[in-house]
Amino acid sequence: MKRLRAAASALALMLCTLLALGQPPAHADTYASISGSGSTWSANAIQQWIASVHKYGMTVSYNDNASTQGRQQFKDGVTDFGVSEIPYGTSEFGVREAPPKRGYAYMPIVAGGTAFMYNLKIGGKRVTNLRLSGNTVAKIFTGVIKNWNDPQIHRDNPRLTLPSRKIIPVVRAEGSGSTAQFTLWMSKQQGSLWNAYCRRAGKPLPCGETSDFPVIPGTGFIAQQGSLGVSGYIRQDYSEGAIGYDEYSYALTSGFPVAKVENAAGYYTEPTASNVAVALTKARINTSKGSSEYLTQILDDVYAFRDPRTYPLSSYSYIILPTKLESPLTEAKGKTLAAFGYYFLCQGQAQADPLGYSALPINLVQAGFDQLKKIPGAVPQSIDIKGCHNPTFSTDGTNTLVKSAPFPKPCDKAGNDQCADGTAGASNQKTPLKPAGAGGSTGGTGTATTSGGTTAGNGSATAGTSGGTAGTSTAGGSSGAGGTSGGAVDPDTGLATGDSTGTTGGDQDVTASEVTVGSEPFGGLRTWLMGLSALLLLLVVLAPPTIARRISGKGRRDERA
Repeated sequence: MKRLRAAASALALMLCTLLALGQPPAHADTYASISGSGSTWSANAIQQWIASVHKYGMTVSYNDNASTQGRQQFKDGVTDFGVSEIPYGTSEFGVREAPPKRGYAYMPIVAGGTAFMYNLKIGGKRVTNLRLSGNTVAKIFTGVIKNWNDPQIHRDNPRLTLPSRKIIPVVRAEGSGSTAQFTLWMSKQQGSLWNAYCRRAGKPLPCGETSDFPVIPGTGFIAQQGSLGVSGYIRQDYSEGAIGYDEYSYALTSGFPVAKVENAAGYYTEPTASNVAVALTKARINTSKGSSEYLTQILDDVYAFRDPRTYPLSSYSYIILPTKLESPLTEAKGKTLAAFGYYFLCQGQAQADPLGYSALPINLVQAGFDQLKKIPGAVPQSIDIKGCHNPTFSTDGTNTLVKSAPFPKPCDKAGNDQCADGTAGASNQKTPLKPAGAGGSTGGTGTATTSGGTTAGNGSATAGTSGGTAGTSTAGGSSGAGGTSGGAVDPDTGLATGDSTGTTGGDQDVTASEVTVGSEPFGGLRTWLMGLSALLLLLVVLAPPTIARRISGKGRRDERA
């Protein structure tokens, strides 16, 4: 028995040693709950990140109630962070939005393209390869082009016989970053059309960027609440002829196509991760660290970039971070927010492409680290860019996605040909083409013009301000667990929100790379040691009495013998 007790003691000592080696300090996996609100444009990525960090002990809630509400609730101290595509201080129709009194900073979180999801059929078969020039897009959303068989749309689509069907433009009903991104582009690239529309809407000129799309009564425009409202309306059978603007992710997850938009090089492209990454190498980022606009974007050169691989309506979304210890922020919340931010700047970016976004490049990740350190309560981290599992760049900082981005096919060039390949959520569905040179659509009005030039530039993009990961979206998509899937019903469309957001498991990680938050690794050796420790603990508890009973029983049998 003495030997048995000694063995048990040695086993217990081994257990304590293993626990000490494998268990991090208590503070490493203890996090306060945090909350945020804002952008629906980036909501699918945020909800996926929230689901992914839950297993690390982080509880993050996010209400995708649109950028305008996100900025206002952060300003009012209702939330710990906000998410928006629009910075504070912008003016809409002559009214300037005042910035918050609480300390704040911006940090880009993900890149993407404002896409044009549509519902159109020819002879009962869905069109999946629609092409639109920038001028055509602007004329549709200012009510100048009203029918799908308009000659200008035919010039964009020479291999399609488009139907005589009314166009139904679908816009956002509330203030949103999606509207701001779209109207900023229109004000810069199609200013005369946009100003003429605003004048008819009774708005002061120049019109400029706005988060609230002005709907003129009697024009046939449909306004829907949220990105789910827009995509949910377009996908209905009764909405044939509809087209709306939204983040590319929503078309991927709903199984619908988006229009290819003509870029300045004269090629029609869709907002894939690589096309967005190339375009955003021309984004000018405010690099003045003392400025309240630090890390905000200027997109004029993105719109005009003549690389054939660009998608012209590419941009970033921001998280608004607190920089002062004031309500509702506490140091415990600040620690969680910094750890959450570190996760999505690194490993979380691997989830960008499958969800319809483009990952951040190295320069913005490094700048993001500086912003995270401004959060009160953030744990100083020994962060090395070589240990950041962001798929966009190699260890030497090269933007690998931009370097390997594919060029468009010859049939994507403006002219008399057209690709049959589908786009976005309908990429596996080709559209039958009529013979080249066959007669086109008739009817409709309007003067045909095209945005940008027609010369295909062959210059290579430089590694710079954006990136992403190559990948293929799966049917059904994902907005992440913790989102709005399930039995919830969107009040504006009457649709089950889970129908629009897809069914991919929210706790799914795209890569299996180890993540470090603070100074302790998640998983790996620690998990293995804890499992072994549990087994050893079971042996310590059960083995001694079991062996003792066997020895005692044997002794009694020997005595009887």
